[in-house]
Amino acid sequence: MISKALLILVGTQLVYSVSDLMGRIYMHRHGFHMATFLTLWFLIYLVLRQLAMFGQLYVFAHVELGRTMALMGASSIVISNLLGLLFLKEMLSPLAYVGVTLAVISFFVMAAR
Repeated sequence: MISKALLILVGTQLVYSVSDLMGRIYMHRHGFHMATFLTLWFLIYLVLRQLAMFGQLYVFAHVELGRTMALMGASSIVISNLLGLLFLKEMLSPLAYVGVTLAVISFFVMAAR
């Protein structure tokens, strides 16, 4: 059975990764200027990251730090690559996808109790 903390961790990382995708899209489009940060998308970006932070703090309270960060790192690699492929049409090299596969394997190893 999947633990509540693991579900929250993956959900938290999904929210972080969606906000990263927003940042990638909007910063690429508008550039790194003060005016870019005074927009609605940036407010939404900040709110999403704050919500994700609460999920991360919940997981910190229930799971060892090393395991938490390894799981977040592995899930970040997988989710970010999926979002990049689906929404930005970004393709990595075959060798990079070997690395993503290793991240998936490491996720399952670290998730095992």
